[in-house]
Amino acid sequence: MQGRLSAWLAKHELIHRSLGFDYQGIETLQVKPEDWHSIAVILYVYGYNFLRSQCAYDVAPGGLLASVYHLTRIEYGVDQPEEVCIKVFASRSNPRIPSVFWVWKSVDFQERESYDMLGISYDNHPRLKRILMPESWIGWPLRKDYIAPNFYEIQDAH
Repeated sequence: MQGRLSAWLAKHELIHRSLGFDYQGIETLQVKPEDWHSIAVILYVYGYNFLRSQCAYDVAPGGLLASVYHLTRIEYGVDQPEEVCIKVFASRSNPRIPSVFWVWKSVDFQERESYDMLGISYDNHPRLKRILMPESWIGWPLRKDYIAPNFYEIQDAH
């Protein structure tokens, strides 16, 4: 089932894929990494002026990584703001997605956390570096194929 935003994007020949609606009735769309930045700018101009959250997850061991954006269209005098969820999938071997920092500044720490935990590189992010793990940390702790270091062996070595 195509939602209102998906129909509007299709009418304007903007490439995306409708993923239906979540359990709260929020429209969910998939956008390719190479189309994400331009569609993000268009969504901002269209009125999605608030990035409520960004997160990322590992779809399956050895599979794709996903970056998820929850956007809200806040208008004066509107009691029920319009929301949309955008999913951008990236290959595990070269997980690169354009940063939307220059569209919604609130994504700053959220994209950094996704980078730190899953290794997704957000192109053109002004400060993309680890935010939770030490800079010397090796690997991406929230990937399903991540093998945690054995801290007992590390302690015994010292």
